[in-house]
Amino acid sequence: MDRMKYVIVHAGGMADRPHAELNGRTPLQAAATPHLDQLAQIGELGLLMIPSEGIRHGGGLLGAAILGYDPKKYYQGPGPLEAASLGVSVTEHDVVYRCTMVTLRPEGGKGAEIKKLGPNVILDDATAGLIETEEARELIEALNEQVGSEAIQFYPGAGHRHLMVWVNGKPRAVCSDPQSVLGRSIADALPTGDGADILRKLMDAAHVIMRDHPVNEERMAEGKKPANCVWLWGEGRAVMWPSLTEKHEIAGAIVATSDVYRGVGICAGLDAVDPDRLADGDLRTRASVALAEFAKKDFVYVHARLTDEIIHGTDIKAKVRGIEEFDRHLVGPLVEGLTKQGPYRFLIVCEHGRGVDGQPFYAFGEGGKKVSGSVNRRFTESDAQAADTPARDATKFANKFFSKS
Repeated sequence: MDRMKYVIVHAGGMADRPHAELNGRTPLQAAATPHLDQLAQIGELGLLMIPSEGIRHGGGLLGAAILGYDPKKYYQGPGPLEAASLGVSVTEHDVVYRCTMVTLRPEGGKGAEIKKLGPNVILDDATAGLIETEEARELIEALNEQVGSEAIQFYPGAGHRHLMVWVNGKPRAVCSDPQSVLGRSIADALPTGDGADILRKLMDAAHVIMRDHPVNEERMAEGKKPANCVWLWGEGRAVMWPSLTEKHEIAGAIVATSDVYRGVGICAGLDAVDPDRLADGDLRTRASVALAEFAKKDFVYVHARLTDEIIHGTDIKAKVRGIEEFDRHLVGPLVEGLTKQGPYRFLIVCEHGRGVDGQPFYAFGEGGKKVSGSVNRRFTESDAQAADTPARDATKFANKFFSKS
């Protein structure tokens, strides 16, 4: 008898609110998603609840919870997860920060200067104009050369996303997501609490180093936004996770380009697929890589999200098209390929994008089953909300998902 295969497909940030441009529908409601809808019809559809009272939400939280890890005990923020993905060695005494490259501008507009980070400084772009990785690496090197030390170390990631490690640092500073500050004064969003003075000095120094760097001179000459500061946030200390693969006696892999979700998989004991195999970002490639992993694995966690251009852009119809491509190029081929391999169990999870409130939701079941729910049921926010199933505790779902019965 063929062994059961298990697949989690994580639709990152695709849930949204209704938009007037879509006639009051969400992008998921407006998109044609026949494969997702079929899974919602043959399986269980409902809402997920994450027991996270007293902790800050951040990237990787849903992934950690859905794999069975109690966020209060194991989720310390996205920083340590990205460190695991990038192979940055840290101890339990080190504090890892997301080090996001941003564009700041003086409140006074053209001709004004930023002398110190404070109330007269506006966060103009939380991605530094979607800076390219190679440009960003030069800036990270400059930071390490001029402010790096035995205690403070910067590590390059991709695009505008990087890391800073404070060796034996203070973990109690409170930092803000730069997206929450976009377009307004940074005064109330700068780090506060124990250790905040060190972080503010580092950000001030980074601005001085980066604003006049040749990379930014060239970017501005080309009409691009400068990466003229780093924003430190997403902080946390590394915590050892018990192995998911040992607990459920399975071999598993994580297929993701996001360093946060690669880190989730690595911390859980999954093999992380080499990102070079996914370098083109094509969803069909991601599906084929996931199916290839099933030749030697029982379980694959596939994380995919919309492109930065769509996420940080204003074209809501582009999000609809992105969701349709996700369904057509990733979900469809995965379902077709798994059906050929034998029995499989699926779990599709979807969370809201940044700045949008709402519970994550899921579709769960076994492939090849007949429609058990309404033939009109769709994989959307409203249908999940209307489902008869009570909201499930995400941290307890893994036991049901991997059960042998």
